[in-house]
Amino acid sequence: MAAAPAVSSPAPMSKWAQYRALTKPRVVQLIVFCAVIGMLLASPGIPPWRVLVAGTLGIWLVAGAAAAFNCLIEAKIDQRMKRTAWRPTAKGELAPRDTLLFSGVLCLAGCLMLWIWVNPLTTWLTLATFVGYAVIYTVVLKPRTPQNIVIGGASGAMPPVLGWAAVRGDAGPEAWLLCLIIFLWTPPHFWALALYRADDYRRSGLPMLPVTHGAELTRLHVFLYTIVLLAGTLMPFVYGMSGWIYLASALVLGFWFIAYGFRLWRNYSDALARRTFFFSILYLALLFAALLVDHYLSPLLAGLR
Repeated sequence: MAAAPAVSSPAPMSKWAQYRALTKPRVVQLIVFCAVIGMLLASPGIPPWRVLVAGTLGIWLVAGAAAAFNCLIEAKIDQRMKRTAWRPTAKGELAPRDTLLFSGVLCLAGCLMLWIWVNPLTTWLTLATFVGYAVIYTVVLKPRTPQNIVIGGASGAMPPVLGWAAVRGDAGPEAWLLCLIIFLWTPPHFWALALYRADDYRRSGLPMLPVTHGAELTRLHVFLYTIVLLAGTLMPFVYGMSGWIYLASALVLGFWFIAYGFRLWRNYSDALARRTFFFSILYLALLFAALLVDHYLSPLLAGLR
């Protein structure tokens, strides 16, 4: 009788890949994208290249530092979750001391870059965002309340404010409208993930809404938040910082997200929750891209009249 073929285990990650994984590249890419949109919207043309490059890299480094610190604090939680058990900190491939040093170096390098080549306000706001996510959300809120993602979402909503401050040197009302959009987007985005990963969160011991209050209430919350989000996305047009191109895009994308939320509430499946989660990422990217297109195209169209 022939022996069964051996199942090969995944090849271990290189040290470079381990440290890169700590920075949660896909999450950080969305953060940096929103920060760059904030920079571009803050300028009638293209911002000075030094501010654009240094601001992008500095925010990227500090966001990566916050992600690494999150991995350090949640190493034991990550071990119990299928979605995160592969992380180097969860597998014990990186020592806590090395992870902390890596996070500290990234944060210091990012803050120095922002201080020297951008401005002090952006530095302090970015550092405050680091503290908000890595300490207030990760250490204080996440293990204690099912509303963790709602309250902690304030720090995750800051990237456009950071980008705006990098170019303007202030945090004007336009920047806070962009922050409001991401703040309202975060709960339906994250709860869609939590719904189809509820068993993971149950094993982790974290008080996520589907675990503490059940899937049905969470689905209703997702649907209601998509409605509130649509109202929030209309504010840039109402305030006068965007035109009809953005308004049309916000309405189409908003009702599309509401349709996902309604279906998730009334006809749930894990597959639909997964699609809703991934659509929410596409939604935010397209919404902010529409703001950018409107920002540059609307003045040109007005000049043709």
